Amino acid sequence: MAIEFSIQPTPNPNAIKFHGSEKFLEGRLSARVGDDSDSPLAKALLSIDGVESIFGFENFITVNKTNDSDWNDLMPEIQ
Repeated sequence: MAIEFSIQPTPNPNAIKFHGSEKFLEGRLSARVGDDSDSPLAKALLSIDGVESIFGFENFITVNKTNDSDWNDLMPEIQ
């Protein structure tokens, strides 16, 4: 069965939280564009033009975008 995600806004308009229906990360994941990460998830998300950083722990991940990016453009690629 695939993990289902709910999308939750945050107080920061440049950040959106994706909450999984079950644990999908082992511990903490934190990375910024330019970081050398071993995580395939981090590499995939940070390769999206407009994504600035990510932070996750066990069953959630927060994606931060650059100021000039638009969530409408980013969401299809992130999902």
